[in-house]
Amino acid sequence: MPVLASHRKPRTKVRTTTPAVGFTTAALASVTLLSTQSATAAPVEPKPAIEDVQKKVDELYRQAGSATQQYNRAKAASTAQRAKVDTLLSDVAKRTEKINEARRELGAFAAEQYRTGGIAPTATFFLADDPQAYFDQSRLMSRSTERQQKAVDDFRTQQAAASKKRAEAVQSLESLTETQTTLRSSKQQVQNKLTEARSLLAKLTAEEKARLAELERKKEAEAKEKAEKLARRQAAEAKEREKREAAEKKAREEAAKESGGDSGSGSGSGTGTGTSPGSGTGTGTGAGTDGSYAAKAEKVLAFARAQIGKPYVWGASGPASYDCSGLTQAAWREAGVTLPRTTWDQVKVGTRVATSDLQPGDLVFFYDDISHVGIYKGDGMMIHAPKPGANVREESIYYMPIYGSVRPA
Repeated sequence: MPVLASHRKPRTKVRTTTPAVGFTTAALASVTLLSTQSATAAPVEPKPAIEDVQKKVDELYRQAGSATQQYNRAKAASTAQRAKVDTLLSDVAKRTEKINEARRELGAFAAEQYRTGGIAPTATFFLADDPQAYFDQSRLMSRSTERQQKAVDDFRTQQAAASKKRAEAVQSLESLTETQTTLRSSKQQVQNKLTEARSLLAKLTAEEKARLAELERKKEAEAKEKAEKLARRQAAEAKEREKREAAEKKAREEAAKESGGDSGSGSGSGTGTGTSPGSGTGTGTGAGTDGSYAAKAEKVLAFARAQIGKPYVWGASGPASYDCSGLTQAAWREAGVTLPRTTWDQVKVGTRVATSDLQPGDLVFFYDDISHVGIYKGDGMMIHAPKPGANVREESIYYMPIYGSVRPA
């Protein structure tokens, strides 16, 4: 048989590219790994500029100051509420004792009635030795009944009063609990803000801290320059005022001489009438009021100067340390003026004054939320307890944005 030809196609040898596949797989794996690492790695945030750190720290201190005022208010309210609760509880105890006394008296009447028994009036009349004896006994029983009724009425009155006072005490206790919750919350807010500020400052390098200190010096210098401008303006206004008052006084004296006739009579009339109603009412009363305030302000500033160098401690009101409103409260107390505890309440005391009209002793408040206060000492400067980490010191009133000012007395 002839051999049949094969119709199968010859096999083509396929070259294996194992090394290339291995390289490609490795490359893909590397890309995948890098991609995974890039996806999981936290993005590196750019370090904030030192100016931004300064603004952030200042804002945190301001927020801590505001929380401090909230703490001070809650603490004052808590103290007052605790005193009220103690008074109410003492009152309840006294009224409870009165209730017990009334109850004992009622018990005595009940026991007496039980021993004697309830005898009808008719039976009493027939059992009496004579009619007069009956009527005497009847009057005695009537008085006894009146005493019993009075005892019952007293018992009911004391019971109602005690119940009312007990309800007041419960309500006051609930209010005290709420106030103490606010107190703890405010304290935590202050601590959180201060911790955040310290954390920001702790991350700064030595070079950054030096730059921050330089920014603070620049800020202080600018504030001091503004204070000096205010001092020059106030001095010029005071000089102009003195000239005007001197001219007015001279005009009054000349007018008095002309209207007085001869010299002796004119002088006497001028001094008596002119000085008393004219000078006395115009300048004298004004000077008297100013003098009285100036005397108080001098005591305030003398106290404030004596505190310079003592540390700021939030919530403190002396004598070893102060916060801003604690210092102003203690200083004005030396002059016999009682101020509230917080800046928010102190700003409502006395008379509002413009910055250009400030006098020594006036209180200057800062920020839109009125979270800081200082005592004006003159020439655009104040004495205040600045912030945590700083001591009581003199500083320009322009170091912080001014909210407004008051004259407390």
